[in-house]
Amino acid sequence: MIEQLKKFDNNVLAIEVIDGFTETDEKLCQKFVNEKLNKGYDQINILVKLDEMKIGHSSAKAFFEDSLWALRNFKEFGHIAIVAHSKVMKAMVPIDNLFFERASKGRKEQYFDVSQMDEAYEFVQNK
Repeated sequence: MIEQLKKFDNNVLAIEVIDGFTETDEKLCQKFVNEKLNKGYDQINILVKLDEMKIGHSSAKAFFEDSLWALRNFKEFGHIAIVAHSKVMKAMVPIDNLFFERASKGRKEQYFDVSQMDEAYEFVQNK
């Protein structure tokens, strides 16, 4: 399940994945992004908190379809903050940044521990 952590009147979207990520959640994420784009923002900065996500409760199909959608709409994303308490997620972010650097200058994905939530919000708001 996903829910918005905070609502922003700018180009920032802050969500949390709780328990698992389903196809319904995938559609809701797309809806949130499209709402921001429909307000005229060229790029959306996203904070995703994954601290309470359980991979076993998530749909592989939803992750795959969400990844494909994100790749097709990549130019609409600005900074991405991943907030978690996971060595795996922390290790994946530098790999993602290799793609970001090649695909577009100025975009960056950054990992934040859950204890760094304020810094994560600052990262996505100050792009």
